[in-house]
Amino acid sequence: MEPSPPPKSKSTTTPPPPPPPLLRRLVTLDPTPSPPLPLPHLHVLAKPFLPHFILLLLEISADFRFFFPLSLSLLVAPTLTLTPSPIQIPGPGTSLSPIQILRPLLSQLILGLLLDLALIGLIKLLFRRARPLYNKNMNVAVSVDHFSFPSGHASRVCFVAALLHLSAAALADALALLRPTSPFIDRWIGADPVSAISVLVLVAWTWAYATSFSRIVLGRHFVTDVCAGACLGMFEGLVAFRFLRF
Repeated sequence: MEPSPPPKSKSTTTPPPPPPPLLRRLVTLDPTPSPPLPLPHLHVLAKPFLPHFILLLLEISADFRFFFPLSLSLLVAPTLTLTPSPIQIPGPGTSLSPIQILRPLLSQLILGLLLDLALIGLIKLLFRRARPLYNKNMNVAVSVDHFSFPSGHASRVCFVAALLHLSAAALADALALLRPTSPFIDRWIGADPVSAISVLVLVAWTWAYATSFSRIVLGRHFVTDVCAGACLGMFEGLVAFRFLRF
């Protein structure tokens, strides 16, 4: 009689519990082989028509490692803090420096970017959705960047665009007050600061839409990643406008 094989050792590691049904449906929504619409394959359809270097420029422009230091430098820029004379504003004996005028707007931008970074990292750790298999040549800054849902680039650009949109009136007032201190601002805004800010807001939304779309075309994200990130970014813009400032 042949000796019986030794019993297989039981694994001591237990598999992680499956996500709730709603999360499981969301995670498997885009990669399905035959979706109702070919949205997951936009990266294939659009590649022949969009130059790759432009998509990479959009990616870099919304990268936190580039965008946050740039935004922080605006808050501490010497051209804003070293103006020799204060600006007179309407009211008896009232004067403000340029940095005092712009600090509330810039502080909302800085604090909102930090809020976006925290929320995106938390949600990615919660969902742990893998990036598309066709995602190639991506530089990962931290381990959480291996996860796909939601898109941090989409949330960041939509947050900035939404904050500028909501702050348009305050930006126009700030430019009007800063106009006497800078020939550049005087030439840029012309006679109507409101129109200048409207152009700035339009450029911001165009950048937000283009960057969000580029995340799909580059293969970095699924469609639902980008949609969720964009919605989160607009919500963060509202929160920052109402509650976040130094």
